[in-house]
Amino acid sequence: MILIYVTKNNNDIKGLCKNVFVVILSEDYRINNTTHHTDQNGIDRLIVRRGLPFTITLHLRSGSQFEAGVSTFRLIVEIGPLPKEQSGTKSTFSLTDSALKTAWSVSTNSPPGNVVSLSVSSPPDVPIGLYSLTLDQGQKVKLGEFVLLFNPWCAKDAVYMEEERDRQEYVLSQAGLIYKGTTKRIKASPWTFGQFEPGMLDICLKLLDENPKYSSDADADCSGRRNPVYVTRVISAMINSNDDKGVLVGNWSGDYDDGVRPSHWTDSVAILHQWADNCCQRVRYGQCWVFAAVACTVSRALGIPCRVVTNFGSAHDTNSNLLIEFLYDEDGNDISDDSVWNFHVWVDNWMARPDLDAGYDGWQASDPTPQEKSEGVFCCGPVPLKAIKEGELNLKYDAPFVFAEVNADVVEYVKLTNGRMVKMGGSSIDVGHFISTKAVGSDERHDITHLYKHPEGSLQEREVFERAKHHHELQQKGEEPGLKVKIKVSPDMDIGADFDVFAVVTNNTEADKTCRVMFYARIVSYDGKPGANCGFIEDLTMEVPTGKEKRLPLRLEYVDYGDTITSDRLIQLVLIVIESSPREFHKAKRTIVLENPDIAIKLLGEPRVNQKLSAQISLQNPLPEPLQNCFFSVIGASLTDGKLLIQNVGTVGPKQEAKYTVEFTPTSTGSRTLTVDFDSDKLSNIKGYLNIEIKE
Repeated sequence: MILIYVTKNNNDIKGLCKNVFVVILSEDYRINNTTHHTDQNGIDRLIVRRGLPFTITLHLRSGSQFEAGVSTFRLIVEIGPLPKEQSGTKSTFSLTDSALKTAWSVSTNSPPGNVVSLSVSSPPDVPIGLYSLTLDQGQKVKLGEFVLLFNPWCAKDAVYMEEERDRQEYVLSQAGLIYKGTTKRIKASPWTFGQFEPGMLDICLKLLDENPKYSSDADADCSGRRNPVYVTRVISAMINSNDDKGVLVGNWSGDYDDGVRPSHWTDSVAILHQWADNCCQRVRYGQCWVFAAVACTVSRALGIPCRVVTNFGSAHDTNSNLLIEFLYDEDGNDISDDSVWNFHVWVDNWMARPDLDAGYDGWQASDPTPQEKSEGVFCCGPVPLKAIKEGELNLKYDAPFVFAEVNADVVEYVKLTNGRMVKMGGSSIDVGHFISTKAVGSDERHDITHLYKHPEGSLQEREVFERAKHHHELQQKGEEPGLKVKIKVSPDMDIGADFDVFAVVTNNTEADKTCRVMFYARIVSYDGKPGANCGFIEDLTMEVPTGKEKRLPLRLEYVDYGDTITSDRLIQLVLIVIESSPREFHKAKRTIVLENPDIAIKLLGEPRVNQKLSAQISLQNPLPEPLQNCFFSVIGASLTDGKLLIQNVGTVGPKQEAKYTVEFTPTSTGSRTLTVDFDSDKLSNIKGYLNIEIKE
């Protein structure tokens, strides 16, 4: 039951008609917000979900009495600056005997008297956002405002999820894991979404109001917010700032002096607060996982179930031909426009798709990282995962681009000095591996590749292979004769260590082979852009007898890679082998990720609500040189009061430990996550987390 304030003094309503309702102030919003699963936003105002009734209590003016069937009044709900009945942004409705399912309604079971308890019901398909509520009894009295959100608990809402454990994970969970690295080394990085932290809901609603569609036609935009497809596209566009007053600036250059390095962020709360508190000035800087994480926060805050998804070996198809065409010169330099990122992160949102044929409800891919324009705007999706899996590329939105990210074929060419193009190789299996998201209710990695593409060995995959050339099928089985090249790596590749990688050439022909070998290592960022070389073997002649294998080691030393490696800690290995007769080109490429040191987090004391708690945090410097300007950053929803706690621990010598004891006070019971980031001049983007069960 909710009581909304209009006046404390009955004299304030002189001039209003005799039976006007007066509403008395109450501090208790708990019943409605708890029933509507919004109590984590606080209980100081009315926040409800559509399709589910909420209760308000009215106290009549002294001397007035309500009597069902005799007293008459109307309620008016409005959203946006120019509400209209015909667009669904305004509704006027009178007292009825029971709640309606397809329209706004109000009913009561109150007996005659001067206190009236009203049950207000909203349809499950009305716009979400900030509403005003007005009482009309001949003269109008504004009762107050309330926020209406999407409702995954309502079977008639387009975002309905059947399982409670899914709703807990994809709507209510404020912490999660984001996967990075390579297919060989998948690493989980903690992130605080914090959608219920103070101020977050208002910022997310403000983000909707700052989108260009609202500026051009506010009522049409507010009306469109009934549809999670529409809202998801607005979120995708507004998380990046390429063509609007969006939140984040993308930067893959390595130069972040005028902003925050993308790898430093650990939570969405700081980013969204910075954007809102600075008059919607763009926040510098983000990369794909930051864009996706902030989009997840906004989606969950508004009630759209959302998960963060990582695709390993993610193609960026610039010319929309579903092929990734790599072009190299004779020295092995990449001169192509297309690219394959070591990993790329986006989000899936859960919703029905009544705008499409039956069968496309459920998870929809949406990508807020600005890559290509969709209908003239830098956004992508939502597109059904089923459409991607089945190759239905004519379905909305942006199916060809997402399909290419997980399914594009790779073709490689060498451009000779005489201008002739020579095909060097190609593959249909280099793209779209280990598509990952956090599992429901645990910190395990959930592989959802099967939702995006058919599994290896399935009938659908066999049909694709049968349409390909016979020699391609033999290549998949490793049976085709010829010269085979590949790269093998050492088991332990820690940041700060020296280690070997190996070029492996196998002669599967009936003749001895003389080959020219180029084998080099270079720093690479996660989006596939190359950096400085950190090891190479150039123009080595290798004799490979028939039926034999030759290995060529390449030593990678910290003294060579330490000064130039990025916070992604990725090194790309490229092997080019050229047969002398006949003159044929062979190429292998592999990206390795160097292992981080672990952040140790030890809890000191028993975790109880509203009682101070300490945690001891430590990290050993793995480098053979000191770390300068070392910082620990700590945050946790309902643990650190929405604040990022930062501690400068100074200089840490080689193999020495950085230590920090942090104090915080949990403000609510239940499972909470403490997220830690370590940053320094030579070692950054080190994440750790600890799940804490807070008791009464």
